[in-house]
Formats: sequence, structure tokens, C-alpha cells
Amino acid sequence: MEQQITQIRSIISDSIETKQRVLADEGMVRLTLDVAQLCADTFRHDRKVFFCGNGGSAADAQHLAAEFSGRFYFDRDPLFSEALHVNTSYITAVANDYSYEQIYSRLVKAKVRTGDVLIGLSTSGNSMNIVKAFEQCRIQGGITVGMTGETGGKMREVSDILINIPSTDTPRIQECHMLLGHAICQLVEEMLFERKA
Repeated sequence: MEQQITQIRSIISDSIETKQRVLADEGMVRLTLDVAQLCADTFRHDRKVFFCGNGGSAADAQHLAAEFSGRFYFDRDPLFSEALHVNTSYITAVANDYSYEQIYSRLVKAKVRTGDVLIGLSTSGNSMNIVKAFEQCRIQGGITVGMTGETGGKMREVSDILINIPSTDTPRIQECHMLLGHAICQLVEEMLFERKA
């Protein structure tokens, strides 16, 4: 039991250490503000913010889209935000009939318009379905925001804004994605709405 307790403490410590590196990175903090301002401006102009990811990052993408379209800290009007993977019939049909790499790019072609934002979460930055979605988003006149791990991977070249967490450890990267994602959601809510008494 003591070994497992020590392991849990080590996991928590590693998570805190990664977050401390993010906190100390002035550029990353400013990029997070840039993304919040971009999303707020997008919503102000009646445009949309889309999210995509795979596996745990898909869950995080859906979570963040729900924070925008539902509420974060207080009651206010909904914002149009959507995670691209939520229609399982579509995902399985396109993966079967075309390829898994095209599941997001086809939806981007159908949905994204000039000035819309696509936020892609990938710890490696090498998820080809997200890379292809970003390429299509740019063709459509959309803006791409990559949330990745340390290197940025292939998404580095197709991201208009890249937030690359300084880690190669998948769980620690995902934890920081959610931390900064929540910060973005809070800032956007405060930029767009007045909290009611």
C-alpha cells in the first residue's frame, strides 16, 4: 500500500511540475489569452468555434465545447461551439467508406466558414485526421488553434496559433490542455457577458 501511495504522490507532483512550467512560460500564458480573445471575437461576429481530438483528447474537446455552448461559471446565452466527433453514425460511416484520416476534414468542409475557429487537441501533434482538418479549415478561411505536446508535431505547420505543452507525457499534457482550456472558457465568458447579480 505504501508503494502505491508514493506512486500517487509522484503522479500528483509530476502534474504540478508540468503546470509550473506552463505557469513560468510567459509566451504560453500570452498565447492562451490570444486564443481567448480570438474565440470571444469569433462569437461576437456570430461565427463558430469547433473542436476535435481523438480518444481522451476527443473527450476533452467535447468537454470544452460544452463549456461554451452551455455555461461555465454563470448563467448567460449559449455560444455556438461543437465537437466534431459527436455523431457516431457519421464517424463510423466516413471511417469505413473513406478513411479515419478524413473524419474531420469532411465535416470541416461542410461546416466551417470564413472566420470560424477550429481547435484541435493532440498530445503528439501528429494525428493525421486533425492535420487534414486543419488543412481544410485554412482552405475554408477558418483559423486553426493547435493544442499539443512539446514538439507540436505535424500540427505545428498547420496551426495559426500553437499551444504546445512542455511535456512528452500524455496524461500530463492532457491535464494542461484542460487547465488552459478552462482558463479560455472563463475569460471568454467574462469578455462577452456581464455576470448578473
